[in-house]
Amino acid sequence: MNRSLRTLASFAVTAALAAVPCSAALAGEAQTPLAASNYGIRAACPPPSVQHAGCLALQLVPLTAQAKAHNTPIGIQRAAGAAPATHSPALGDFGLRPSDLHAAYELPESATTEQTIALVDAYNDPTAEADLATYSTTFGLPECTTANGCFKKVGETGLEGSLPFPKTVAELETAEAGGAGAKEEAEAAIGWGAEISLDIESAHATCPNCHILLVEANTTSYADLEKAEKTAETLGATEISNSWGGPEEGVTVGHDGSGPFNDPKVVITASSGDNGFLGWDSEFEGESGFTNYPAASPHVVAVGGTRLTLGAESKWSNETVWNGSGASGGGCSVQFTAPAWQQSLTNWSSIGCTNKRVVADVAADADPHSGIAVTDSSAACETEYAEGGSKHVVHWCTYGGTSLASPIVAAVFALAGGAGSVAYPAQTLYENRLAAPASLHDVTSGSNGECTLGFNSKTGLSSCTPAESAAASCASKGSCLAGTGFDGPTGVGTPHGILAFVPTGKEGGEEEPPLEEEEGEEKPEEQPPPVKRKPVNPTPVQPAPAPPVAVVASTTPVISSLGLTIRAVIALDARRPSASKIAFSFMLSSAAKVQAKLARRIRTHHHTHWSTVGTTATVAAISGRNNAKLAGRRTLAPGLYRLTVTPLTGASRSILFHIN
Repeated sequence: MNRSLRTLASFAVTAALAAVPCSAALAGEAQTPLAASNYGIRAACPPPSVQHAGCLALQLVPLTAQAKAHNTPIGIQRAAGAAPATHSPALGDFGLRPSDLHAAYELPESATTEQTIALVDAYNDPTAEADLATYSTTFGLPECTTANGCFKKVGETGLEGSLPFPKTVAELETAEAGGAGAKEEAEAAIGWGAEISLDIESAHATCPNCHILLVEANTTSYADLEKAEKTAETLGATEISNSWGGPEEGVTVGHDGSGPFNDPKVVITASSGDNGFLGWDSEFEGESGFTNYPAASPHVVAVGGTRLTLGAESKWSNETVWNGSGASGGGCSVQFTAPAWQQSLTNWSSIGCTNKRVVADVAADADPHSGIAVTDSSAACETEYAEGGSKHVVHWCTYGGTSLASPIVAAVFALAGGAGSVAYPAQTLYENRLAAPASLHDVTSGSNGECTLGFNSKTGLSSCTPAESAAASCASKGSCLAGTGFDGPTGVGTPHGILAFVPTGKEGGEEEPPLEEEEGEEKPEEQPPPVKRKPVNPTPVQPAPAPPVAVVASTTPVISSLGLTIRAVIALDARRPSASKIAFSFMLSSAAKVQAKLARRIRTHHHTHWSTVGTTATVAAISGRNNAKLAGRRTLAPGLYRLTVTPLTGASRSILFHIN
């Protein structure tokens, strides 16, 4: 049964699960996202026409008196006995708060180098900056305004005064009162205005001290949106989020390669879509059978969607593939070949895409039932309630869709330091998952496949089991069915700190984020002036050994993977391990001597730098897999460590790990 998610006025009525008592949260059980109240889903934007993109924001609309009371937070389990305040977004009555995102995904509070997150959208939102100011004040975030240089809004050309329609609220109101054509354009602008609020507020929530650059295209045409994309890059964005898309049909490899999405110095994220595997849930025939573009491009980070449930203190409890009133997009591309770093996955044959690019690369919260609290000045986000004998009006509502997931992932990349000038920023995720599987939440349940039974009105979830959905859509392959490791709907998983997003494998090693540590006993290396970087996830994440991958012969030795052995990971959990416990394995393209060096991040005289621990070990390595370990009984103090392995005539490779 197809469900209309793209028609502005249509609703799909759902009812959510009853909230589990807090004692269950403390016992480690998953918390359901909603209380037993009736909700509907409304697409923010009208459906796109040919050669135009649609925005992917979905609003959770309360339909019953209980739902409209907004007295049960979405995705949040309050402490026992805590009484909800009436209509308090600060307490999460309208959805997830910034603090919930940070607690769930274990993110640092800020970036330590200057980062600019660009949000590319269509039409102008005249109240975007004012709404962002309200959001920041409500949740105690740093101000992000034009005056303090944090916020900037430009049109698709980037020129002064180039903002698209509607330039003012008055112009929008005049269009709403005009003829059919004017009203239609006004409706589209209002919908994209809600998308803009979701984009900039979720990006600011995830990275509070990042600069926000809003680039607004004149129309929803791909031509205009791609002009805006290029402007975002020209103006110095380090990350760009695209919460829009359409079927990849007609997009060529040549156009993609020469277009604005091929920019290695920038992390470009794109929503995988809200209509399920290959668009099965869309009511428009033209969208069925295709993945979304630009998400299908191998140059971008394709972002899928999950339903997020939280436990006590908003900590991560569980995530499943989003499929119910809407479904995470994805599938096998019909236009693009899978890059080598995707085809080299150990479970690639089980994905079912032969040699085609599979969407997504990574995922984050997207289900509107576990959506984020958003403030937007439009009537669509207006809530009325009576209290103390008076009527009150607030402009807070709940939004989800993969429009939420894309800016979250872009902002996590910002927290981790951006692209690092790697050719494919998405590749960073695949490499880090091999070295440190625990740096991502592995989403192992759910499917974004088709369900002919529709969705369960009591849960807001697909009425089919994941196995039934996958059997009907992808012959139970990983392209639409979640499982251990990589899968199509959620890629490598969802953020668990920022370690998986830190660029790896740069020649000559890599500069890593500083930690506030006391000076150790090690003798510091001579270092260049310190460069500020993003803080690493404070939760210890221990890398596991990487599985074998194919090694291509080369005249210059190349290290294709590096990871600690299982025994080393176990040993590092012990109190004060010795250097000799640092055992590791790596793949080498040809026989060569390699050097292994361990360094610890320390702070001296208000500066941080890497300090060598022990002596550099030299290993005579063979072509293929090698195992080695460091020497010495020296006890390793708590802190952040970097192990670097370097062929004498080749590029180095490094991994990071913590010792408590």
